[in-house]
Amino acid sequence: MKKSVFAVLAVLLLAALFVGGVSAEKVIAGVDDLAGAKIGVQIGTTGHIYATTYEGDEAGTTVTPYNKGADAVQALKTNKIDCVIIDNLPAESFVSKNPDLMILDSALDDELGIETYAIALKKNSELTAKINDALAKLEADGTLDQIKLNYIGDDAGTMPYVKKDVERPNGVLVMATNAEFPPYEYYEGGVVVGIDADIAQAICDELGYELKITDMGFDAIIPAVESGKADVGIAGLSVTEDRLKNVDFSNSYTTAKQVIIVKNPEAAASPAPILGLLAGLGVAALALRRL
Repeated sequence: MKKSVFAVLAVLLLAALFVGGVSAEKVIAGVDDLAGAKIGVQIGTTGHIYATTYEGDEAGTTVTPYNKGADAVQALKTNKIDCVIIDNLPAESFVSKNPDLMILDSALDDELGIETYAIALKKNSELTAKINDALAKLEADGTLDQIKLNYIGDDAGTMPYVKKDVERPNGVLVMATNAEFPPYEYYEGGVVVGIDADIAQAICDELGYELKITDMGFDAIIPAVESGKADVGIAGLSVTEDRLKNVDFSNSYTTAKQVIIVKNPEAAASPAPILGLLAGLGVAALALRRL
């Protein structure tokens, strides 16, 4: 009888610990801890490229690519991976909606480097010079800053870009993007919105185009531009040597850096997990009284 009591107690205590949120995943405190970790990334991104430098090491590091950044974040929340490497603004967006997550200290993030975002265009396209001229004008008159500030910081949502009522004699400009990268591009009310979408609209307003946004997988954007299926690729695209082999890029319109998202240890120690543990212990106590 005693053995069965202790067996039941052991099982219930383990259940209580599980409910309480106790886990044994690898602790990531900085770049040095990435070796041996289970890293999640969005497929085809700079974070993906960076993380693959760890694959095949002696520490047993694994890299899992996800079609969406949100999927990688969800995998982190459910302990399938130890961290997510992604661009800083999308990271801030995800963390703001998930208090159980955090971005590692910026001093550590700097080790992952600064990158520039630009617009991808077909090799030797006449459109490149026109877009550079439009970007220069939008930067000079403050439009680019206004668009960015409408999605980040304390003034977010207070200064939306409004499509101009102008003539559009040059037809349609097709923008290839991956609408899974807030605040640069994401869906709201069934429409692709975000920093990149507004910048593309502002460029079209300057150059006399009607904008058409085509959502696709991130790793399909460069091939779409290269083949002419899309006129431009705008999706938080960093300029890399490999991409320059296939497409040209406009002048940069913003900078970003790669950061690491991890579980927030303070959230893990919050009252909610503790209450879960106590609830589990209560169940165990009731079970013992019946034996």
